[in-house]
Amino acid sequence: MGSDDIGGSPTRPTRRTFLSASAATAATAATVALPALAAPAAADAGPAGPGRAAHPQRPDRELRELLRQVDPRRIEAIVRRLAAFGTRHTLSSQDDPERGIGAARDWIHARLQEYAATSGGRMTVELQSYVQQPASRIPTATRITNVVATLRGATSPNRTYVVTGHYDSRVTDVMDAVSDAPGADDDASGVAVVLELARLMATRPTAATIVFAAVAAEEQGLYGSAYLAAQLKAAGVDVQGMFSDDIVGSSTADDGARDPYTVRLFAEGVPTAETPEEATTRQSVGGENDSPSRQLARFVRDVADNETTGMRVRVIYRRDRYLRGSDHISFLREGWPAARFTEPNEDFAHQHQDVRVQDGKQFGDLPEFCDFAYIARVARVNGAALWSLAQAPGTPKGAIIVTTDLTNNTTLRWQRGDEPDLAGYEVVWRETTAAEWQRVIGVGDVTEVSIDLSKDNVFFGIRAVNRAGLHSPVAFPRPGA
Repeated sequence: MGSDDIGGSPTRPTRRTFLSASAATAATAATVALPALAAPAAADAGPAGPGRAAHPQRPDRELRELLRQVDPRRIEAIVRRLAAFGTRHTLSSQDDPERGIGAARDWIHARLQEYAATSGGRMTVELQSYVQQPASRIPTATRITNVVATLRGATSPNRTYVVTGHYDSRVTDVMDAVSDAPGADDDASGVAVVLELARLMATRPTAATIVFAAVAAEEQGLYGSAYLAAQLKAAGVDVQGMFSDDIVGSSTADDGARDPYTVRLFAEGVPTAETPEEATTRQSVGGENDSPSRQLARFVRDVADNETTGMRVRVIYRRDRYLRGSDHISFLREGWPAARFTEPNEDFAHQHQDVRVQDGKQFGDLPEFCDFAYIARVARVNGAALWSLAQAPGTPKGAIIVTTDLTNNTTLRWQRGDEPDLAGYEVVWRETTAAEWQRVIGVGDVTEVSIDLSKDNVFFGIRAVNRAGLHSPVAFPRPGA
């Protein structure tokens, strides 16, 4: 290989930088020279060194067509219909056909069944129920039901990505199951994102599996999503990414300021499920900004922050907002990458509030305060991320940075994926003070590389690439032999 890009043309090296790679099916290592690159332009904001400057992954024709079909009118209809059930409180009626969480559950289930009917058998829908015994905010035994649509992948069905919105709602008193709780923004907006993407993706084959879930009992303590995550874990599902869409309905802040083209993505640093051994390693070598969830967030920016979605993805380096928490936390507790989408600025008069007029001001989470075109753009961001994840190879497993010897070189190893369209791998690297990956080195279909760049000075990662040029999220290597 004489290029730093998979499938690229040979480029004559002009500096003494060498890389060795051992193929997954070969016993010997080949040695190739890396081309030198001129210092990047100011716009690249990256260091000089091996590899090419990192650039976002552009949406292909199929993805652009999918995103074009996201319909704000359908999203508005979903939000208004869910709000019209009066209340969707977890403790409200489960068998009234017009009012309460049971009526909302059945309506969502019917919509997902309609979408599944267009999938050629790829999508299945279930009511995933269990009885929650008395616990915090659950005074009596209560049936909790998630509505789950699973779009099975064609070539990597166990590799799974999950998107949720919660369909329960609340007012000021979290135990008030009687008063009107329309829950338009929190979280009919997130359910609308999930349903609209399920409708559009049902007719399109994917390589990996996508789970579209309307989960219950978020307001009472993440009960529904905890059950969903536990069921996936028990089934041995390889969840490689999860998004919670929670409060994605408005672009207007409490002071009237509008930001209709930004969505926040909350992504934790130190993993919720980190073990003491993993904490010791992290404290020794760094990686506070390189959790699987941070890599997932970088991937979202890479594929979804563009003119096709019409949105800026503002990644927030936190698990969630102060005093709040959403359903992605249930997946973080299981050790999976997960992040939470939410609107850029919030108006708290329209969240967790009794519907009322006070001193001339309208309180309550009503549809009139939603921006349906904004929700549609959030759906496009989710769609770009989920589609790109499901069509690309999976995140490399078993990534190791070899630390058995003192050396100024860096050797990386990983396991080869089994995707039928796998083309090879790329090494990415960045300065330790940089938030985003800055340089990319194409290394081919190999499972080990040695790079003339000190692991002490920069951070490295590995990502897979398929024959269509779609890449996976980055795997951050742990020290090993």
